[in-house]
Amino acid sequence: MRSSLQCQINRLGPFNNGFAGLCSAFITAGFSLAGTELVGLAAAETDNPRRNVPRAAKQVFWRIVLFYFTSLTVIACIVPFNHPQLLTKAHSADVRASPFVIAIQDAGIKVLPHIINAVILISVLSVGNSSTYASTRTFNALAELKQAPLILRYIDRAGRPLASLVLCLGCGLLAYFGCLPGGATQLFDWLLQVSALSSFFTWGSICLAHIRYRAAMKFQGQSTKYVPFKACFGIWGSYLGLVLNISAVAAQIYVASSGLYGPFRFWSWFGDVVAVPVIFLSFLVWKVFSNKDTGGWVNLEDMDLVTGRRLITEAEYDTEREDRKRWNCWQRVVRFFC
Repeated sequence: MRSSLQCQINRLGPFNNGFAGLCSAFITAGFSLAGTELVGLAAAETDNPRRNVPRAAKQVFWRIVLFYFTSLTVIACIVPFNHPQLLTKAHSADVRASPFVIAIQDAGIKVLPHIINAVILISVLSVGNSSTYASTRTFNALAELKQAPLILRYIDRAGRPLASLVLCLGCGLLAYFGCLPGGATQLFDWLLQVSALSSFFTWGSICLAHIRYRAAMKFQGQSTKYVPFKACFGIWGSYLGLVLNISAVAAQIYVASSGLYGPFRFWSWFGDVVAVPVIFLSFLVWKVFSNKDTGGWVNLEDMDLVTGRRLITEAEYDTEREDRKRWNCWQRVVRFFC
């Protein structure tokens, strides 16, 4: 009886506080899925990326479905949205605010919460490691394109972008602003919002780049036959992703303006949407001060689709096709999904 009543209460969770509450849950869910783009970023340092990157991309999708969606669906039926220990002022910076820990504590299991906390800490270290990898490679690539200080191009004999690494680790020290009293905490909140909302701009840019890339291939008469990995939903999936990312940014602005978290205060509102002016200002500054040949909109006929691309030959394509013909039914199913 208690379990049935609790599930009925939990159904109100995403719809608590009306449409603004739904938008808030939507934003949090979208931010939690960020980081999967690292699969593409790691392609440059992967052995046989033509084979391994598509498989990694598919496996990331299934890991998200199995370990993220499934576990959160179960947790949503166990932990009510108005649990007193869930994201309150007393516990918002405490490991006890984790819904996984709360569910285990409510079940009366004594040892497992400590194991979950250890898993969370290991996950945080993993996120820090992957974020450092992504940021250093991004800065290094920007420097190669002369869109960042040229010193960031430096790579040591072991292949590590040391200058970019020092910069990124130095920026990570800004997180300690959260330990300072007064206005420094607000500055930390602004940094947190910039990093959180920037993921929507990242994926919106990826979707737009894919749309433009496929349009340029069609305009220049290039076939997708030799493309090693094609998106499952094609260009329409990118259109949907672009709309959803724009909607997420709009939802963040709406939630910040709705007074969901208290009376409207300008600096509090600005802190929630600070990523929007920062990113657009950075984009406009680059367009204004960049070189003339890279500052404008690139037409489809002017897009370079060949430089840096490894073109597969007809013989290699035929060899791969013959190998696929020898797969049995089980291998075809596994290769399709994984």
